[in-house]
Amino acid sequence: MNATLMRLAAAVLAAVVGGNLCRAVADTLDVSLPPFYEAAARLPATGKLGQVLAKESVPTAIEGAQAWRIAYVSSDLKERRTISTALVVAPRGAALAAGRPIVAWAHGTTGTAQNCGPSQVVDPAQPLNQYFLVGGNSWSDYGLPAVAHFIRQGYVVVGTDYQGLGGGGAHQYAVAATQARDVINSVRAAGAMNLAGPKTKAVVYGWSQGGGAAIAAASLADYIAQKGTAYDDVAYAGFVAMAPDDVAAMAPKGALDKAAAEKLFASLTASFTDNVFNLAHFAMNLWASPAAFPDLMLTEVFTDEGAAVVDEVMRKKCVHVAADTLNYTYGENFKSLLRPVPRNALAWAQAFIDGSVAAVKPVAPVVIYWGTKDTAVPPLMGKLYREQMCALGGNVARVQLAGEQTHFSTPGAAEPLYKPWISDRFEGKPIANGCGGAAG
Repeated sequence: MNATLMRLAAAVLAAVVGGNLCRAVADTLDVSLPPFYEAAARLPATGKLGQVLAKESVPTAIEGAQAWRIAYVSSDLKERRTISTALVVAPRGAALAAGRPIVAWAHGTTGTAQNCGPSQVVDPAQPLNQYFLVGGNSWSDYGLPAVAHFIRQGYVVVGTDYQGLGGGGAHQYAVAATQARDVINSVRAAGAMNLAGPKTKAVVYGWSQGGGAAIAAASLADYIAQKGTAYDDVAYAGFVAMAPDDVAAMAPKGALDKAAAEKLFASLTASFTDNVFNLAHFAMNLWASPAAFPDLMLTEVFTDEGAAVVDEVMRKKCVHVAADTLNYTYGENFKSLLRPVPRNALAWAQAFIDGSVAAVKPVAPVVIYWGTKDTAVPPLMGKLYREQMCALGGNVARVQLAGEQTHFSTPGAAEPLYKPWISDRFEGKPIANGCGGAAG
């Protein structure tokens, strides 16, 4: 047993003896995990936000870089402490006196099972590798977009797996308010590793699920400003969101009633049940919501059979395999998993809103990149988000990518645009008001 695993085992033993092991071990045993994550999933969720509880070195072919897997303390939207895992890549050598900026990656959908965390692959410290595209070499997306460029620029790059994707507990998939906290605490964790210097600037960039996390993080001013974390006083310079989801932006204005809730639920169902792949995403969100909002029940939105099947699938499989399973088992009848009319729609709709992006002015400029052929996340979400945040005094630009970009081509098409945008934010260059013209 190596030193890292010995430290993890000792921490677990101390937690059990002290009666502080607050998460069910059963949550981690549905799938096999690499030893680092199996041990991390049993750690007690105690300590400062962003505190690194364990780390192990990861080989990387990126020139001039060093990398680690880490397990760190985070919290969900109810401020319940969690454990998240992440990948950290940094330039070799000590940080300069002026510090190093931190770029935090928020990944797109990988799934809900414990083994769906991108840092778990054998060689995770490399550029974004997408399952769907020619050149993809894995069963799931992993890697850090533009990581070699950022290392050459002297930045530290951290990519959270989010809670529930290797750190124990049920993953709160597409609960952006939780994933945003995981991203913010990943920055604190990287800073606490003495890689960035005493104070630093940070930029968040994310895609799809991670795009939603990025814009949700931008509105968590109070959470960002908390003192007593593992690494305080991070100055956020900007947020990049590629094809972000934002359910709250689509919600009716004012107090939600039963009729409005049912209408919102019906709209989301229609948007995400046009094919079995999108249904898998929607089913993951429904499956994950009770972890964030314990008063919800799967049988309120799924049939009894559907609830049992979805629970079995989502605990054990990542997104592409889950979609294949639902397609194989139900074919064109996949919608039969859902109740025609949900029960308790008001509570579910309110949970969707509460778990999404807060209606708070972003703490720094935001840029959204989107493609006209995106059928996975409705581009309308980003448009409505921009309108809402501009009305609150935010600086939000929305850029239509050239050509006919799909959801999956968005990261590659956006990369030449966001790299200089991020550099400009770290250098403090003036930025135009993204709310000053028509939306892209």
